[in-house]
Amino acid sequence: MVSRSGAAAGRLELGGRTPSPRPAPPVHEVFNTRTKWLQKERAASNLEENRVADYLKDEVAIRLCERLLDIKRSYPRVLDVGANSCNVARALTAPNPDSDPNMPQSDPLVTKIEHLTAAESSESMLYRDADEPFNQQINMTREVLASQETLPYEANTFDLVLSSLSLHWINDLPGMLSQINNILKPDCAFMGAMFGGDTLFELRTSLQLAEQERRGGISPHVSPLADTRDCGGLLQRAGFKMVGVDVDDIIVDYPDSFALMQDLQAMGESNAVLGREMGAIQRDVLLAADAIYRELHGNADGTLPATFRMIYMIGWKESEDQAQPLPRGSGQINLKDVLENK
Repeated sequence: MVSRSGAAAGRLELGGRTPSPRPAPPVHEVFNTRTKWLQKERAASNLEENRVADYLKDEVAIRLCERLLDIKRSYPRVLDVGANSCNVARALTAPNPDSDPNMPQSDPLVTKIEHLTAAESSESMLYRDADEPFNQQINMTREVLASQETLPYEANTFDLVLSSLSLHWINDLPGMLSQINNILKPDCAFMGAMFGGDTLFELRTSLQLAEQERRGGISPHVSPLADTRDCGGLLQRAGFKMVGVDVDDIIVDYPDSFALMQDLQAMGESNAVLGREMGAIQRDVLLAADAIYRELHGNADGTLPATFRMIYMIGWKESEDQAQPLPRGSGQINLKDVLENK
């Protein structure tokens, strides 16, 4: 548990005719991409608060990069999609990335990477720490994306694609995963981390109950998030093989709900849902929500826990010589026998 005290909160020819290409299905827009861009720009402009509030993004980037220890490969070209303030680059340069005290010390993960491209739509966020010492330890290029929904790279370009805490703001997540699959070389991996559906359930329920009580209705103040059960299917739909998904809850304690919401704003993680109610939440609703939060979820020491559910994903681009799972029913050992002999 992390404690957070007092922080401000082709064509096909048929019969001599070339049919018109089938139009892509319309993308259902949930998030206002310009609003999200503005939120990131404003957060990065407040340098001190933005750096203080980066504790969650730094922690998730570390946990994501640790998974590279299980893959015995080197990576000539790596892409970090939605790089934020280059949290992944910072994690890759960390000494002894294996946190297990029973394991021998490991070299920094950056020793396995020849070049990292950090891609982000918010220029201010991307270049926030361009003068920090970790930049001298990694061969990295920063690239500002014209749109967070589009990757301007050729097919079969990268040996690894990473993404830490940015995919939950993508309107067309299946399309983005397909783009990632396209720019990967065959038999290369995508690894990502994003907020899952139960993230901030304490804040969500408290605000809903407070608004119902004070205003007789509710408005969306916390953005909708992908469900854990859907992520594996989305990866497979995008063409990935050997898919894996796991979940990790990070619980951060705050002195009150105001500190939590202020930190979310400082992170650039405020609500960006289309059709949300504009302007600040009314003070009486905020006070009621804080009281409800404390009553329903408060800790014995007076702090308020906030749950951030992290979904970690891995998928491999298909390749002809890629290892394949054995056919169903080809096993030689009965699982029942194994369990009975334990």
